[in-house]
Amino acid sequence: MTGKIHSFESFGTVDGPGIRFVVFVQGCPMRCMYCHNPDTWSASAGTEHTPEEVASRAMKYKSYFTGGGGVTVSGGEPLLQAEFVTRLFTILKENGINTALDTSGVLFNEADQHKFDNLLAVTDLVLLDIKHIDDGEHKKLTGHSNKNILAFARYLSDMDKPVWIRHVLVPGITDDDGYLNELKTFISTLNNVKKVEVLPYHTMGEVKYEKLGIPYPLKGVQPPSPERVKNAKEILKIK
Repeated sequence: MTGKIHSFESFGTVDGPGIRFVVFVQGCPMRCMYCHNPDTWSASAGTEHTPEEVASRAMKYKSYFTGGGGVTVSGGEPLLQAEFVTRLFTILKENGINTALDTSGVLFNEADQHKFDNLLAVTDLVLLDIKHIDDGEHKKLTGHSNKNILAFARYLSDMDKPVWIRHVLVPGITDDDGYLNELKTFISTLNNVKKVEVLPYHTMGEVKYEKLGIPYPLKGVQPPSPERVKNAKEILKIK
């Protein structure tokens, strides 16, 4: 078994608790307008690695994982390669390493739930990206419905799997008190949310679009003000 890998980050500090070895897998079905990694979209790109190879690379940093660190698989979209991630996490868990899955949940399918059960059995934490709470606006923003994503959130809640919700705050798109309160209402129905992260939109990925010859969808949109970020954090704060 091999997986398509885009890149690795040895000392990640923003993709889960503690110091993380971050594996960015290749391939993503969504086309989020603010995506800063368009080079991860194509499932045919990247380099092939076995789960054993990736685990061996990660375990070189095990001494840095004390205090809650570990390995995070991000993307791209990890659920495109669920079996690969399951095998990788199984190896890591056998070696006492904390595992986190950074996903949009867009590929969740209740008809194939055993696949997700197997993956979540070796996953300690899910970083769940909820792009937009309104389904119509979600389709405009990503090209996909959010129905599977919200179903995945409920599935994680039912199994009491620890989750951090991540939400990108984009002026004119997600930075809206009505939508933020709607998202808060949904989050309040879940019993497993340990943290909500508001991620301010930034333009650092724009240069990648230029290099790839892809028009940048949010050209001219500026990051939210500190006041709006504070407002979103206050609305989405877990009581």
